[in-house]
Amino acid sequence: EVQLQASGGGRVQAGESLTLSCAASGIRVADYAVAWFRQAPGKGREGVSCMSTFEYTEYYADSVKGRFTISRNNARNTVDLIMSDLKDEDTAVYYCAVDGRGWPASLYCAGRGSDYWGKGTLVTVSS
Repeated sequence: EVQLQASGGGRVQAGESLTLSCAASGIRVADYAVAWFRQAPGKGREGVSCMSTFEYTEYYADSVKGRFTISRNNARNTVDLIMSDLKDEDTAVYYCAVDGRGWPASLYCAGRGSDYWGKGTLVTVSS
């Protein structure tokens, strides 16, 4: 059984940092493109950051460039989203996902679907 277990969400003040972690079981993240998506209250799902399978090409939504970093650890079989300088508009439920179809990172984040999704973790940023 494939599972993606996201953790690390919580409530923080604007300007603070938070790291989300996604632990995979039943698959090797090294074999997949990996991603973090988010869904804010009343909005659609947004691709926050994606990393391609073998080239390790990274894509970031304009709203998070320079503040968020995606990191894949093949040895630990995890995918992290390191978030800094958090803003109110980063408040959302964050989901990790993986896909094995070889999409470039930018297209994966644009919404080409995912093979597997984790349950979300809530990040609340208050000013």
